[in-house]
Amino acid sequence: MSKSASFNQDKHHSSSQATRSTSDCIASSITITFEIEGRLDIAALESALLLLVRRHEVLRCEFRRLAGDLTCTALSPESVSLEAEQVGHFHTPEGLHTHLDKEFKSIDTLSWPLILMGAVVRESRSTVYLCFDHLVCDGMSMPVVVNEIQTAYAAHTAGRLPELPPTASYLTFGDAQRRRWSSLRPDDDRLDYWKGFTARNGGFFPRFPFDIGVADDRLYPMANRSRRLLDADETKALAAGARAAGGSVFTGVLAAVATALRRLGGPSVYRGLLPVSERNAEVWEHSLGWFVNTMPIEFEVGEAGVGGLAATIAGASAAYTEMQRHVDVPFVRAWELLAPEAYRLHHWPYAVNFFSYIDFRRAPGGEQHPLWKPKLHVWAACGNGISHWFHRTAAGLHVNTLHVDTPEAQQINDAQLDELVAVLREIGGAQRNS
Repeated sequence: MSKSASFNQDKHHSSSQATRSTSDCIASSITITFEIEGRLDIAALESALLLLVRRHEVLRCEFRRLAGDLTCTALSPESVSLEAEQVGHFHTPEGLHTHLDKEFKSIDTLSWPLILMGAVVRESRSTVYLCFDHLVCDGMSMPVVVNEIQTAYAAHTAGRLPELPPTASYLTFGDAQRRRWSSLRPDDDRLDYWKGFTARNGGFFPRFPFDIGVADDRLYPMANRSRRLLDADETKALAAGARAAGGSVFTGVLAAVATALRRLGGPSVYRGLLPVSERNAEVWEHSLGWFVNTMPIEFEVGEAGVGGLAATIAGASAAYTEMQRHVDVPFVRAWELLAPEAYRLHHWPYAVNFFSYIDFRRAPGGEQHPLWKPKLHVWAACGNGISHWFHRTAAGLHVNTLHVDTPEAQQINDAQLDELVAVLREIGGAQRNS
């Protein structure tokens, strides 16, 4: 039976359709890689990969647009099979990188399947990779994927049936979301938080405060860069410093981003968009899908110095608490109702202040990550801004950055991250010196 797609899926799919014949290709994917030690049992891995697809409806979906609405129809688990293919031998890292880069970018939002699975097989260890179109997964789905495959692989190699936690269907989630929010109207008081933010911001989208060498009405190729910001001990010090100010690592990093922008000449009030997990029920903890809402947040940036940083962390924490009171309204629906002219675009209208943070240590299987060595990769074909995905692991605090591939964007991104590291160390150092 067909169900309505979620608001996120509908907007992503319609944008891909509308730009297919233009140079502004709207495509994005999320890839996870992880390690399996020892000689690879290929049959066990194939069984684990097939089980993943059979357990999660969203990976077996066919999407069709009927009468303007995007619907999802899941193939039955039994109808899905896996055909392994050996693609070749690679003798240099450069050759392997070129092949995988081409493969990952071949996933097409408008074609099935929307996933790519494989492994780089070596004598003593192997690297497993899974690449998903954003249509079917979010960042928090990635540790779920790693945990399921590692658990199932271990069971199969030992001759046991895998014991995995129950999972629920994202199709059910998306269909219920559409039914609940499709009747929302612009005068609904549930939009008051968005309206207040828009009025103070001067528009629906909070603009990135620096020139990155782009025109508002164009999209550009994107550069993908990763960086470790703090090691494990420095991140623990950051956590202690943020707690002393009444915050957490999340609000400490958010406050540090706002402070870094301010020190580079940015605004005294931070306004940005941040993704918020919609996995607020236990039934979704082990499910795959795009369980993400996007919400605006704003708070004042304190003056320079330890006292100013503490005030900024407290302000970010209070702002996040207030934001959580209004988190139910889907971002795409608010965008459609409150900024209809911008909604007609197939991308955000200009470079937007965007912040994301995930603590992967708390995800399913997080305690095994030092052994499994998972790595997250985020990709988009084109865009017009800078986006940062911060994440904490047992090894420390990291950031994955997507920014337009212009000299101006690279320069301001490097300056922002350098200043950010200095601020993060100030927060951690304040606690060590107290």
